[in-house]
Amino acid sequence: MRICFSADHNGLELKNRLVDYFSSYEHEIIDLGPKKLDPNDDYPDSAILVANGISSSDFDKGIIICGSGVGASIAANKVKGVRAAVCHDLYSAVQGVEHDDMNVLCLGSKIIDFDLAIELVKKFISAQFSNEDRFHRRLRKVIKIENDFKK
Repeated sequence: MRICFSADHNGLELKNRLVDYFSSYEHEIIDLGPKKLDPNDDYPDSAILVANGISSSDFDKGIIICGSGVGASIAANKVKGVRAAVCHDLYSAVQGVEHDDMNVLCLGSKIIDFDLAIELVKKFISAQFSNEDRFHRRLRKVIKIENDFKK
């Protein structure tokens, strides 16, 4: 699995720590940046890097980190094929993938600590979309909405 990470200035330190931590995992970890602190960067700039990579199928899952995770989620969800959500609890990080085929996890560096971030990313990475008909039906409806309004 190819997993990409990006962050704005608020999430840079947490992103760097997570990339280092997960680099020893069996998955391919790609750090899309930034590589250094720029206090004037904006969360849409980091969100679009991950969102484009997910939309183009270059990556299987993505993680974006900003101060709250909210801005990154809003920006990423503007890109076709991206299903991003802020998850600061373990249930949502798993359920978002299993029920909703979430492919981007957004985290708030000002809300959670490193240990919780590790557990959230582990749950997100290991979760798989369910094969139950009801979840596929719901996903088709979401994709139809996306296709109808992103023309």
